[in-house]
This record gives sequence, structure tokens and C-alpha cells, in this order.
Amino acid sequence: MYVIAGVSGNTGSVVADTLLAAKQPVRVIVRDAAKGEPWKAKGAEVAVAALEDRAALARALTGATGAYLLTPPFGLAETGLAERRKQLAASIVGAVADARPGHVVLLSSAGAELESGTGPIQWIRPVEQGLRESGVPSTFLRAGFFVENWANSAPGAIESGTLYYGLRGDVKITQIATPDIGKTAAGLLLEGPRGVRVVQLSGPVDLTLQEVADTIGRIAGKPIKAVSVPREATIGAFTGMGASQEVAELYADMMDSYNAGRIKWQDGEVVRGTITLEQRLREILRK
Repeated sequence: MYVIAGVSGNTGSVVADTLLAAKQPVRVIVRDAAKGEPWKAKGAEVAVAALEDRAALARALTGATGAYLLTPPFGLAETGLAERRKQLAASIVGAVADARPGHVVLLSSAGAELESGTGPIQWIRPVEQGLRESGVPSTFLRAGFFVENWANSAPGAIESGTLYYGLRGDVKITQIATPDIGKTAAGLLLEGPRGVRVVQLSGPVDLTLQEVADTIGRIAGKPIKAVSVPREATIGAFTGMGASQEVAELYADMMDSYNAGRIKWQDGEVVRGTITLEQRLREILRK
């Protein structure tokens, strides 16, 4: 039995669908029973649990050959995130220690080995550390920057002819489409455990800000200029979208780390997905 969290999002749904297509037994974790009904129709078991509820999550993980886990995104307007993320990490790690599934694949991130200064990425590190200490075989799937993040910026860039972002113009960053994340995670679950394993995942090529702008331009049929914006402008852009000051500063910290070259691949296993930025953005922008 494979237990999958995050099936209401982009990666978990692909993991579950891929395993079901391979005729594997699947149990999905949902917060709301109603969200489990479509998965029941596909042949999956459904467990109702919040990742913050250690006991309920442990029940959902009991008997699992493998489990796909992740830390869900937080809202733009949230505050007090450090304490809540600490509690979330403790719940996930505690539930795994209680249930002891045969193998955990954790959606992690490039830069998760760093203690601080990486914005929201820093809160994945305690989950990795806790899983290492639990003795449960764990694979940390350290994904690059999500391609889908550009979907929020693309319409404005097409309208204005300029892509504004907090990345320096000469910095290439690893990027990955979420369907590639889901398919890779499903494959790792099927491979089974190898003790503690770190798999770094990126798309076919790493891209600079201008190369992203050029990709959006090809889709739009017009030239798009890339403009790197300073930290304060990044913070202002996020608060202008309704983000709390805390969240805005976290994302600015992440941009600073990318620009300083701190968020990068380590020596070891690197896997590249097949979906390009252009393919994925064309798909998203058509919707």
C-alpha cells in the first residue's frame, strides 16, 4: 500500500495517478472527506487527516509500503509561520516514527541542506533531519524552483513587455515542472528504500531570468525584457499582492540566496525531468 499526501495539489495528484495507473494499491490523505470521493472512484482508499495531526497522520501511514509526504504551502497573508512550521515538522516526523512505513519519499527543495537564509526552504530542513533520525528509510527529493511559479508573472509580463523579478540577470537557476516531480516521486516509491537517499531534481535546462522572459515572449509572440528588481522592490511586490510583511521578507530572503549562489546542487545524484518551461507555461496559459 502506497500512502500519498498532497493529492489536492499538483505533485501528490500525479504521484497517486501514476501509481494507480501502474495497478498499485493507493491510500490518499485528504483533510476533507469530500475531497476523497473522486479518489475512491479511481480505486484508492481514503484517509482523512491533517498533516498537523500526528495521531491521525500516523493512522493514515500505518501499514504503508511507501509514503509520499510534503510540507504544504502557506497562505500569503499568514504570520507567525516559524512556530507553526515547527509544529508541522514535529507532527510529520512523529507520525512517521509512530507508524514506521517501509519508505518515505519527502518532497524537499534545493537548498534544504542550509540552516537559514533560504526563506521558506529553511523549514524543510527539520523534516529531513527528523526523518534521518527516525531510522525509517527516507528519500529526500530536492526539487528546483517550480516552473509553475512563473505562471503568476507571465500575464503581466506579456501585457507590459517586461518581466520583473528578484533574480539577478546572470544567475541560472534549476527549474522543474510539477508533473515531473510527481512522476519522479512515484518512480522512487516503486524502486523502494535505499536507506537515506538524496535525489536532486531539475528540468531539462537551467535558465536565467532573461531566458525565462524569452520563453514567455515566444509564447506571446512578442519580445519580453527581463528586469532584475532589488530586495525592497521584491518585498513591495509581495505586500502589494496581499502578502504579510513576514511572508514577503521570506521570499526576498530566498531570492537573495539564489542571487548569492547559495541555493545550488550538491555533489551526488541529480535527475533531470523532461518537461520544458515553454511546454508547461503553454499548457497553463491555455487554461
